[in-house]
Amino acid sequence: MAVHSERVQTQSPESGKAAVASTDETDVIVVGATPKKSGRPVNRRVGQSAAPYLLLLPAIAATLLLLGWPLLKTVLVSFQNLNRRQLIQHLTEWNGFENYTDQLTSSEFWSVTGRTVAFTAVNVVLIMVFGTLVGLLLDRLGKRMRLALSISLILAWAMPVVAATTVFQWLFDSQFGVVNWFLDKLGWHGMAHYNWTSGQYSTFFVIVVLIVWGSIPFVAFNMYAGLTTIPKELYEAARMDGAGSFKIFGAVIYPIMKPFFLATTFLEVIWVFKAFTQVYLINKGGPDGLTRTLPVHAFLEGFGSQRFGVGSAIAVLTILMLGALMAYYFRIILKQEDEL
Repeated sequence: MAVHSERVQTQSPESGKAAVASTDETDVIVVGATPKKSGRPVNRRVGQSAAPYLLLLPAIAATLLLLGWPLLKTVLVSFQNLNRRQLIQHLTEWNGFENYTDQLTSSEFWSVTGRTVAFTAVNVVLIMVFGTLVGLLLDRLGKRMRLALSISLILAWAMPVVAATTVFQWLFDSQFGVVNWFLDKLGWHGMAHYNWTSGQYSTFFVIVVLIVWGSIPFVAFNMYAGLTTIPKELYEAARMDGAGSFKIFGAVIYPIMKPFFLATTFLEVIWVFKAFTQVYLINKGGPDGLTRTLPVHAFLEGFGSQRFGVGSAIAVLTILMLGALMAYYFRIILKQEDEL
């Protein structure tokens, strides 16, 4: 049996406001009554808007403590004449911009800077090319082969830099290295006992292979993740128009993935430009300092030669160069947002 609730509109003799009454005693709604304002919704909105900033406070505090304070100390030391004598006697000798002028007028500094830029450019180009190709391969493979390749990439990516550098030192060892043994078996008998760290270009070859090998997984996984967002209909339409693989990449994939390429390239430039561990452990910037990059040069001048003020000045100049690159990148990003 159905039960119906009957509503009757009545006129209040005292206030003249219309009311809707219901035969059900629990269902009474007054129309025209002004609701009371409460301060709770306003306070709740304020709390919700402040919550993200409160959650960021621990990360900001940790960043300022772990990065900001050492950076400030580095800047202060760069304006000092801090050598072994001053360090032992706890002396503070300010010399203004002398460390900076010495470096900016030094041919060695600009030689190391040019070498670092060329080293960064070669690595970034190889990383982006091979990383993109591996990402495209992940998108084309079946589930089992994709899983096997992904596991291999993760293992390469997860290996610590020092451990990876040690493995490459074993691989390219002049006496027992697998690379020399393999080249000898292929018929290049002159490579049987070749010392890869005896020359500038051979040493850089080992370092470049090491850095590219460790950086490809990051680009490949990001590339594959971006490819999964592209609708399959776009590929089918391009193939119906007679487009090949290169045309599809240039007309479909690259325009959609352009933000990915810009962001990833920028990150790789920063990571390679400041690479220290691989360059230092392979041959400590040798032979004869011919494989020094700016981070290694700053370390060797600061801790190796006990000229901490000079090393700090080189480090600050390196940071300023990276800051200029960041400004250029943000300019490109803002330009893209304006176009959108």
